[in-house]
Amino acid sequence: MTPAPSVHTEHGDPVIAREGEILRTEVGSGLHGIAIAGTDDHDEMGVFVEPPECVIGMAGPMDRYVWRTRPEGHRSGHGDTDLVMYSLRKYLRLACAGNPSTLLPLFAPDRSVHAVTELGAELRALAPAFPSRLAARRFVGYLDGQTERMLKGGAPARPELVAQYGYDVKYASHALRLAYQGLELVEHARLTLPMPEAEREHVRAVKSGAVATVAEALAQIRAVRDRLVDRLERGATALPAEPDSARVSAWSVSAHRRHWRAREGR
Repeated sequence: MTPAPSVHTEHGDPVIAREGEILRTEVGSGLHGIAIAGTDDHDEMGVFVEPPECVIGMAGPMDRYVWRTRPEGHRSGHGDTDLVMYSLRKYLRLACAGNPSTLLPLFAPDRSVHAVTELGAELRALAPAFPSRLAARRFVGYLDGQTERMLKGGAPARPELVAQYGYDVKYASHALRLAYQGLELVEHARLTLPMPEAEREHVRAVKSGAVATVAEALAQIRAVRDRLVDRLERGATALPAEPDSARVSAWSVSAHRRHWRAREGR
């Protein structure tokens, strides 16, 4: 008998992820403040501490756990939930490298924090150690990637949007959002979440198809991108060249030790 198809997607060990969880927040459109009613899914990101057997033992690392409402290979839609959880070591490496998505839990407002322990609160308090010029350049790289996807030929990821608006407005809105957030990073060394109202409404306008042509959308994205790149090239930013990796590493060692001691004491 052929087994019934899975009704959801799951990768990784849920026990390790849930027992070691120190932080979980909303991410995605809801956190940015650019969700459009009836169209967006719900995204969350978490951080967990691996047990010692996965770090210094022979079990091997468990650096990511994924749970999605939809089955494997199916695109998420309105009402679906996508959760990704990273091991603390994996998360810190990604955040230090300036991965835009992994910076979000550090700056999410309290109302968007779904789970936090004492260590999770310490991690959020460590937020100033991560922003750097390296991170700002990663924002540029990611927004360029979204722009390229918007412009490329062939079968689009969202043919229904292309049919309705003439281009993939979601890729365009992602690119514009990343441009604004990269600019805020170089100007203020932080991310405001949800996005400031003016920027948020501009991104929502693009996402809702209010910008009529791909050429107009591209011009708006490039205008913000140019401001971001100009500041980076002139060094007109208080951002350090690199994150404070020494501070992050020292805290990580302490956090693992304290988590493991608490686990042994249960």
